[in-house]
Amino acid sequence: MLKKTHECFTVSIEDNVAHITLNRPQAMNAMNKAFWNELPTIVRDIDRDALARVIVISSTGKHFSAGMDLSVFGSPGSVSNEGMNHYTAAEVFRSNIKQIQSSFNALEDARIPVLIACQGGVIGGAIDMISAGDIRWCTKDAFFCIQETNIAMTADVGTFPRLQRYIPEGWVKQMAYTGERLKADKAKEINLVNEVFDTQEEMMEHVLGVAKEIASKDPLTVVGCKTLINYARDHSTADTLDYIGVWNAGMMPHAHMKEAFTAMAEKRAPVYPDLGKLRDDPM
Repeated sequence: MLKKTHECFTVSIEDNVAHITLNRPQAMNAMNKAFWNELPTIVRDIDRDALARVIVISSTGKHFSAGMDLSVFGSPGSVSNEGMNHYTAAEVFRSNIKQIQSSFNALEDARIPVLIACQGGVIGGAIDMISAGDIRWCTKDAFFCIQETNIAMTADVGTFPRLQRYIPEGWVKQMAYTGERLKADKAKEINLVNEVFDTQEEMMEHVLGVAKEIASKDPLTVVGCKTLINYARDHSTADTLDYIGVWNAGMMPHAHMKEAFTAMAEKRAPVYPDLGKLRDDPM
């Protein structure tokens, strides 16, 4: 097993499953400056180097995450607006937000599935984060809150374009307009999470079991599933069907299919090749 510790995360990789754990429970796993830099680097390294076939993200302590650490707004090295007019300062602010948004884009952009297990508070930026994953679960003590409204901000790191893909628009608006806490049972009812568990231990046993099942499948096929499901979300049925045809024409893994059938006939686990590594630079 590979294991590495960062300021905000621990990362372990075993049996083709990468497990990324938020590891600042003493700070309620608030998202400080290191968080925003470490997360996309970790995810992109796993994806680029084909180090795993699925990613699980979980947390430590009472809460999954309290969201943005307020120290980020005044951290050393942050850009000062002194000397800028309103419009120039606004453009800088927008560009800085885009950089923060890219940290969670890494979850959605990863070729492999990203599974998220939540306990306790999933607050503010944590809603942005889990919305960028593929599948979510939680414990019965979990609650979900678009906290930005409560501090006179508009959520800006991914909640609005992503959350309404999973839950009804009316619930997105109610959560956003009121800043209220959505409890675990209601999150399950409106499909924000797939299941609710009594304890974090039970949840992690289940989520890691799902991850291992995904990792046992042909990685290229799983990539195809994620790519085409996400494409279908943003395109018409006709466009999606055409793209599926193009995808299968170019990347249907006939040799992998043969291995699947052979393994079934021989009553053994199939053996599939890992994904290829990606370039580390554009050229």
